[in-house]
Amino acid sequence: MAHNRLSMNICLMPNELRAYNVPGRSHSRKGSLHNHFQMAAQAAWSPPTTRSRYRKRPASFPCYHLSPAVPFDPANSLPQVKMAASVAAAVGGLRRAIRRSPSWLGPSRRPLSSKPPPTQATAVRDAFLSFFRDRHGHRLVPSASVRPRGDPSLLFVNAGMNQFKPIFLGTVDPRSEMAGFRRVANSQKCVRAGGRHSDLEDVGRDLSHHTFFEMLGNWAFGGEYFKVEACSMAWELLTQVYQIPEDRLWVSYFGGDPKAGLDPDLESRDIWLSLGVPASHVLSFGPQENFWEMGDTGPCGPCTEIHYDLAGGVGAPQLVELWNLVFMQYNREADGSLQPLPQRHVDTGMGLERLVAVLQGRRSTYDTDLFSPLLNAIHQGCGAPPYLGRVGAADEGRTDMAYRVVADHIRTLSICIADGVSTGMSGAPLVLRRILRRAVRFSTEVLRAPPGFLGSLVPVVVETLGDTYPELQKNSAQIANLVSEDEAAFLASLQRGRRIIDRTLRRLGPSEVFPAEVAWSLSMSGDLGLPLDLVELMLEEKGVQLDSAGLARLAQEEAQHRAQQAEAVEEQRLRLDIHALGELQRRGVPPTDDSPKYNYRLLPSGGYEFGPCEAQVLQLYTEDGRAVASVGEGQRCGLLLDRTNFYAEQGGQASDRGYLVRLEQQDVLFPVARAQVCGGFILHEAVAPECLKVGDQVQLHVDKAWRLGCMEKHTATHLLNWALRRSLGPGTEQRGSHLSPERLRFDVATQAPLTPEQLQAVESAVQEAVRQDEAVYMEEVALAHTAHVPGLRCLDEVYPDPVRVVSVGVPVARALDPASQAALQTSVELCCGTHLLRTGAVGDLVIIGERQLAKGTTRLLAITGEQAQQAREVGQGLAQEVEAATERLSRGSRDVVEAQRLSKDMGRLTDAVDTAVMPQWQRRKLQAALKVLQRRANTAVRKLEMRQAAQKTQELLQRHSEGPLIVDTVSTESLSVLVKVVRQLCEQVPSTSVLLLSPQPLGHVLCACQVAQSPTPAFTAEAWALAVCSHMGGKAWGSRVVAQGTGSTADLEAALSTARAYALNQL
Repeated sequence: MAHNRLSMNICLMPNELRAYNVPGRSHSRKGSLHNHFQMAAQAAWSPPTTRSRYRKRPASFPCYHLSPAVPFDPANSLPQVKMAASVAAAVGGLRRAIRRSPSWLGPSRRPLSSKPPPTQATAVRDAFLSFFRDRHGHRLVPSASVRPRGDPSLLFVNAGMNQFKPIFLGTVDPRSEMAGFRRVANSQKCVRAGGRHSDLEDVGRDLSHHTFFEMLGNWAFGGEYFKVEACSMAWELLTQVYQIPEDRLWVSYFGGDPKAGLDPDLESRDIWLSLGVPASHVLSFGPQENFWEMGDTGPCGPCTEIHYDLAGGVGAPQLVELWNLVFMQYNREADGSLQPLPQRHVDTGMGLERLVAVLQGRRSTYDTDLFSPLLNAIHQGCGAPPYLGRVGAADEGRTDMAYRVVADHIRTLSICIADGVSTGMSGAPLVLRRILRRAVRFSTEVLRAPPGFLGSLVPVVVETLGDTYPELQKNSAQIANLVSEDEAAFLASLQRGRRIIDRTLRRLGPSEVFPAEVAWSLSMSGDLGLPLDLVELMLEEKGVQLDSAGLARLAQEEAQHRAQQAEAVEEQRLRLDIHALGELQRRGVPPTDDSPKYNYRLLPSGGYEFGPCEAQVLQLYTEDGRAVASVGEGQRCGLLLDRTNFYAEQGGQASDRGYLVRLEQQDVLFPVARAQVCGGFILHEAVAPECLKVGDQVQLHVDKAWRLGCMEKHTATHLLNWALRRSLGPGTEQRGSHLSPERLRFDVATQAPLTPEQLQAVESAVQEAVRQDEAVYMEEVALAHTAHVPGLRCLDEVYPDPVRVVSVGVPVARALDPASQAALQTSVELCCGTHLLRTGAVGDLVIIGERQLAKGTTRLLAITGEQAQQAREVGQGLAQEVEAATERLSRGSRDVVEAQRLSKDMGRLTDAVDTAVMPQWQRRKLQAALKVLQRRANTAVRKLEMRQAAQKTQELLQRHSEGPLIVDTVSTESLSVLVKVVRQLCEQVPSTSVLLLSPQPLGHVLCACQVAQSPTPAFTAEAWALAVCSHMGGKAWGSRVVAQGTGSTADLEAALSTARAYALNQL
């Protein structure tokens, strides 16, 4: 039987609308889609040769041409047979349609509607949100920041589902607003750059890739609705609201996975058929294409995708993915097996940029109203030729590529900076730095943009996206300033990089490759931060090849180093997995009552009393997470209790420590190392000294000193946050914190690095609040009451409802009254942590460290109480030493030795200031003073050395007549003076080779030499010094011309004789 053949163009955009390409299993679609469509198509149809022109690849969306190569074997796979049948049916219908009406190849029939469909980006976004809100009762949730919230596995938020991970994983706080989500929708800001799923290097090369995009999505949690509703809503929106012709839409569904024991998702197939989708447009695929996974482990499930046919029925379909609907039904276990989820969820995503392109009839997202204002602004600002949308060889000079790079990257930069991500040297800030420098490079080198041009595009981004994302409008000036500053810094680095390359090339031989070490130091991993491809291009322009093998080796070493750092720093912790949490919820176990953690009081003596808490053991877990009825002696375990007074680690505060005892046997202590919160349940990690069973009654005792230390640091953190805002202005924003009894760490976004005066002012403000011994008020209020309070501090976190408010010096009710403006004058924050009841117990606060994490983000380290007072004493002592050193330097030095000793003392004092635990503002001032003192001391040393060297030189010249050799001794304790004497002798007698020895106390000898231009290449300074120093049992180092060394001998004359003999023998 002859095999029919079909050639299809499957057009996929591998960026924003592959909505679920988050870290996890591979979702590479090109190969598998190619094979499946090819095999299914070969059994169905061979297109008429007269229509071969319709196989032309579109100029925009990347398409994969699926020309058949081998016959299809129906015996290979059942899903393939089904697909072959479905495509055959489609082809039959196509042939009949062509016979009936040649006009079928014309424009597709659009649904009848009295109202035209939305096409402008803003209207498209609004239509999506209002559709789910008004027609289907979804709650609209604001976009999360592109900074991942408590998810170290991500550099940026890269999908709409990221912010809902706690729901999928079952770890959501039951008291939080998110716990009440059932059906929600939003438009999420997403960035795909860096990490496993990065589109950075592809941006500009084609017409579809972006680093920033918006993902439209709707979700149903806990079985609120599932496949029928999700598919019906999607079809209704696309065909009725957006009025996309039904015959332009194709769908795919999960065709099963026999290896995993998964049947085909026939339910989804039947749903699409019932909605009127032709069977010919419903195709099945395997797990690579239609089974979505969050990661190597975690929730997962089959997905069904909706595709749009760009060809519109003209020739072979050209499909671009529009919408992905994921049905989370399973959990991928650590062993690779699949287990049903306790609750099912719907998770969908559709890229706004591509949807807008479809609705505006554009084949490129860059041709839509989301980008056209930016492209016009680039053209007007650079004077470059107009943007024409060319790619590849047609894009001479890469002008259009540069347009796309700059337009995409300035959107990404603006969004990220508005959300608090700044350029830096690691993690997400490093990726943002790469994005900015790539944009600068294309704008200056290709488009010939003037300096500062990139920052001038920020208002255009704000104009197009600011109404949707108000943070752009709020931070527009800051965004433009940061972009302009970084652009100027990069252009300066570029000039320095060119000088380093030129200097390195002058030292290379004609056939040598450019050293990988130098290229690495120039790159993003080094100081200058030049993109490696730019370094390679600069070398290519000079006709020099880079040591690629060496560069690959350095990159591998760096990757291994980072992997080792990321490995096992943190000890293994007990956790409740999604099944354990689901079982607890199924049994109706209520969340742990941890309100007793706030049951403490201030005693008249000034101390605190922390009472015990009685509880019942509800569940026990082994180290590997198994639920058990009892644990035995010495066994590490997790305890779930009905109530606790332990503070579980959250909000930046370290977990409580302590112990528990059984009520029936209180002389046996069960040490508790930490407490963690998992979905409202608090798991206590303990080691059982003897048997403990479910149902036992226990009494919990927190470690009082540890808890008090945490309370002290947490209240100090609030005071520090308030003092920073008061001293630096309202633009100061907290970016994170962590505190333990030892110290506190506070990350803050500032307009510029803090000066010593600002650091001192911040400390003084905290000290004043401590001296006033203000009362600290804490009260739970409805979350809605905190929404519009000027000055109230809260982070980008999910807060419980009701939420705890902590106010210093002002009762909570008054602080939350907008009319009082009290929150602008004192510290008022949403916080679940434990605090002191009066500020006086903080004692003191000293900022002992400060460094830039990224541009505009500073990390402060601080200590309190007695530690702070000790730090101040250390600072005062070092300040006195610096003052004494200043007086010594002012008196001057009598000789070289004294001057060198003073210079070394300055260095030791600098090291002491650098490493001491002391006020940072004072450290910075002392460092600046010592830098000046060190320079003065070094200058004094040089002057005295030069004077002494000139004197010794004249003495030697008087003792030695002109000749080929001077070998003698000089009395000096400084090797540098000895080297200067040798140099001056050779300058005055150029034809003479000189070796000088200088005896030191205890038999040590210094050696320095320099050889004149010698006709014998074997006579080198290094070899001469080595011969003499080896005779003295020492060592030498240097070059062919100059060298120095040390040794030890009691017979100096023998050493001089060796020096003369060696030189004469060589000469």
